[in-house]
Amino acid sequence: MYGAERGTRDGVPEEDREVAEVPEWGRVSGGGRAGRRRPLRVVEVTGPSMVPTLYHGDLLLVQYGAPVRPGDVVILRHPFQQDLLVVKRAVEQRPGGWWVRGDNTFAGGDSTDYGVVPEELVLARVRARYRPLPKGPTSAKGQRSVTELLGWAVSAVRPVRSASARLRAR
Repeated sequence: MYGAERGTRDGVPEEDREVAEVPEWGRVSGGGRAGRRRPLRVVEVTGPSMVPTLYHGDLLLVQYGAPVRPGDVVILRHPFQQDLLVVKRAVEQRPGGWWVRGDNTFAGGDSTDYGVVPEELVLARVRARYRPLPKGPTSAKGQRSVTELLGWAVSAVRPVRSASARLRAR
């Protein structure tokens, strides 16, 4: 709340504040106490279970404690190996938790194997995917071509969207 004097907040001049204000995009509105921040973390994908949406080596920006909706890509603890974190798509909410599937139907390792995942094992919601610059051949000078860099830049950072209707619980 702003203080009595203009340019102050809580009676402290703006230029004397020690901590910067949290930008609005870092706060979550609704679904909890107003203004409560939920931590964002970066995790790396290993394995093929989410191909073609996510590939081995992709980096994900995830938000812990975010509300989950059907179609969201989520990070969860494996129901039988709780020291293992896995990334799957939350397909639908069922009694007892979430039915999750991998986007790659040939990889397995989802609710078709272990059933409904309890709500408390679903830890985070994926907000965006970042694909690192691939290590590959470069020119004789050790540089990449402009078209290669532009192609990578167009596809490197993408929000992870909900799946199409083809990913239904079975």
